[in-house]
Amino acid sequence: MTVVSGSVTVGIDIGTTAVKAVAADETGAVLARARIPHRLITPAPDQLEHDAGQAWRRGPMRALALVTEGIDELAGVCVTSMVPSLAAVDRRGIPRSPGLLYGDARGREIAGPDAGDTDSVMPDAGGFVRWAVREVPGAHGYWPAQAVANYALGRVPAIDTGTAICMGSMRTGNHWNDDVLTKFGVTPQQLPVVVPMGQPAGTVTGSDAVLAAGTVDALCDQIVSGATQSGDVLVIFGATLIVWAVVDDWIEAPGLWTLPHTVAGKVLVGGPSNAGALFVDWARAMLEGAKRPTARRRSSGVETVGTAVEPKRRGDPERVPVWTPYLRGERAPYHDTTLRAGLHDLDMTHDAEAVERAAYEASGFVIRHMLDRAGITARRVVASGGGTHVVAWMQGVADASGLPVDTVGVAEGSALGAAYIARWTAGLETSLDGAERWASVGRRVEPDERWAAAASERYARFLAFSPDT
Repeated sequence: MTVVSGSVTVGIDIGTTAVKAVAADETGAVLARARIPHRLITPAPDQLEHDAGQAWRRGPMRALALVTEGIDELAGVCVTSMVPSLAAVDRRGIPRSPGLLYGDARGREIAGPDAGDTDSVMPDAGGFVRWAVREVPGAHGYWPAQAVANYALGRVPAIDTGTAICMGSMRTGNHWNDDVLTKFGVTPQQLPVVVPMGQPAGTVTGSDAVLAAGTVDALCDQIVSGATQSGDVLVIFGATLIVWAVVDDWIEAPGLWTLPHTVAGKVLVGGPSNAGALFVDWARAMLEGAKRPTARRRSSGVETVGTAVEPKRRGDPERVPVWTPYLRGERAPYHDTTLRAGLHDLDMTHDAEAVERAAYEASGFVIRHMLDRAGITARRVVASGGGTHVVAWMQGVADASGLPVDTVGVAEGSALGAAYIARWTAGLETSLDGAERWASVGRRVEPDERWAAAASERYARFLAFSPDT
């Protein structure tokens, strides 16, 4: 089908396990979608990397080709991705090092006071640059995922101002910090071009479509989620679990981040946790073969094995153990890469499905703990990301948090939000405010009274096993 419309835009999300892309019209309706899987490489428990050539360069190019097939007059494209990330690249923009991802300990391995930004909410970025300079000295560039993709698509290594903030002390005000760069052994010319959000970085090669500067995935999810009222809790169920509670007033809570909402007068409190699909899919995969006949299924992008038909609840609500989901440390609220996962209160009466249920509940307990830590009374979870397709996960979160879960209408929230930013950048929107009209609800999952009561008792056990205790 050919779509003749100059208002079609594309959002491309470089995720932890796949590149997702959507083409959307002016109403936010998805005209085409694509998913290009890539490997998540873990050389050690505290290391996390991509083949940056595959995930950051070839994946976005392939995804764009797929979703624009048959579409005429493309207006704009925007790439979004996780932060921070970094790879060394050559003059052609081809990565010559692994692409390091958020939380990789190599960002903190180099001794010295300038190894990273220990007081920053994104302490990895400075250490990533130091590591890349050591591994590939004199590289043409040291770029995050967004810049690598944008160079592949439009020959400009651009990032937006939001992504630049996540570069830590290397960025000050509206320019690179020469003193810090000198300590790190890089020049401004080796770092990305920074373009204000909403302004074009260039055009997509071979077309007139505007190329936006790459931005942050969580922001894109946020603007099209519909989580705009106090008491809403946006939770992105991707490889990482990202929690943002919407409140009216600025709240400082230990270990949590507080950021302005894109909606005037609202504030976000929360942060990223490792209790996402990296943990949940690992737990499910560990149970492979211990369950009844299986079929392939997907959650956030890691293809796993699960039951062919997945009812909302299985087993005895009183017979579930407790996971502490720190498979590779924890981000918010502990920011400790040395923490490890544990399965507690396990006995011979538990079966594989009870252990799987415990993994789902662990995500809910993390959400509940962040809300309790900040003293926030929530009214609902707004769930986005690939994990929303796993009904049992959503039910476990509803029961463990005690909150109804409203899944978004388009699970590829980051890609959809990026498509909206592409519209804004192309001059088809005047601000981010219009993104609210793209929000839609998929389904609501209510807590079950019996399971929620039993989960509350397990939550107390979860807290007892937490690093706080």
